[in-house]
Amino acid sequence: MATTTSRYQPSGLSSGDADRINELLQGRLTALIDLELTLKHVHWNVVGPSFIGVHTMIDPQVDAVRLMVDAIAERIATLGGMPVGTPGYVASHRSWEDYSILRATTMEHLGALDVVYSGIVEDHRAAATEMDDLDLVTQDLLIGHLDQLEQFQWFVRAHLEARDGSIPQSTTEAEGAAAGRQRAAAVANGR
Repeated sequence: MATTTSRYQPSGLSSGDADRINELLQGRLTALIDLELTLKHVHWNVVGPSFIGVHTMIDPQVDAVRLMVDAIAERIATLGGMPVGTPGYVASHRSWEDYSILRATTMEHLGALDVVYSGIVEDHRAAATEMDDLDLVTQDLLIGHLDQLEQFQWFVRAHLEARDGSIPQSTTEAEGAAAGRQRAAAVANGR
């Protein structure tokens, strides 16, 4: 958790509010660091007929998420906190399992990434909502990130969408199950 290391808080914020904001931001920082690494992992391990399209789609997402990580870490520091982004901290403080798909087809990885993005977007939205009463500047930062994260999920879902507009999975399932469902849908649709 980001801890307060100085007495500095921007004018108008109590130390209790700054501590709560930093706690929420540290959760977002942990999630985005994990997302950045997961996206790069997918970039390296995706195979199949749509390989190049997905491979090249992922790198700009990595770059954008890396900028989000930096912005959140700097906001924590601005509020008098100490952002923690070490690999051990990220691994031990996340509430989700490690991404489980290794070398796999584009549809398998995209099905799993849809689940990952659903969790990231949902938690980011909850943190942004809590900022209503805490700090509108931090809320604005999170809303800007949500705009990009939702667009990245749309890019992923555009690959998964069937002719009838449906996406053959539930976004509440685990990414391994989502990958399997996409593999089965691809076989059934001759992809």
